[in-house]
Amino acid sequence: MAHLARHGIPCPAPIANLSDQYLGNLNGKPAALVTRLPGRSIEEPGPKHCEELGALLARMHLAGRSYSSYLENPRGPKWWRFAAKEVMTFLDSSQQHLLQKELEFQAEQRFPDLPRGPVHADLFRDNTLFDGGRISGVIDFYFAGVDRLLYDVAVCANDWCLEESSALERRRTRALLAGYHALRPFTELEEKAWPALLRAAALRFWLSRLHDFHRPRPGMLVHAHDPEHFRRILESRIAAAPPWMA
Repeated sequence: MAHLARHGIPCPAPIANLSDQYLGNLNGKPAALVTRLPGRSIEEPGPKHCEELGALLARMHLAGRSYSSYLENPRGPKWWRFAAKEVMTFLDSSQQHLLQKELEFQAEQRFPDLPRGPVHADLFRDNTLFDGGRISGVIDFYFAGVDRLLYDVAVCANDWCLEESSALERRRTRALLAGYHALRPFTELEEKAWPALLRAAALRFWLSRLHDFHRPRPGMLVHAHDPEHFRRILESRIAAAPPWMA
């Protein structure tokens, strides 16, 4: 967050203490002070909102190129396998089959040559603030880490561009990809990987919602959302691979 804020990204800027440290202790727990951002999230984004989101996401990824620290995506494939074992017994036979087959599919999707770097990995509508029709803030970097940059775009598409049927709405998806592409052009390999990365993003949030619902940690502050929402999205992505719309 400090690195992005220094590069002009509207995210909460951590405030260093007199020892030039961002993290301190408060009542025996890690604590930090950050700046407060204006604005509020929007429930029903249109193409213009999605285009602006795409541009901001590209700016974040470009700024991340000069970030020297490394943390693998904490909710990446290793965590998927762990979470799947934790929740498998709570699923019916059809859900178990879906989960197992998707894990097998994703294990085959290596994509070693896709651009990688620090990603937000959770940039849903409620983590983006708008003020005066423009993005005024990006918050909640709790799941940030290094992954394929296209995965970050897929996470956004599965939330910002969704129709009631769980399919991707064409105009908003096209706007999201176009806004991003204008600042960091997609590669040909990314275009080919798009359907698989959309499935990966859906799988990650289906698993995390299942885990939060069935295996909540004591004192956990995360609200347990309905896992079925992302199960339907995953099934939609499997049934009809969304075309590239840039």
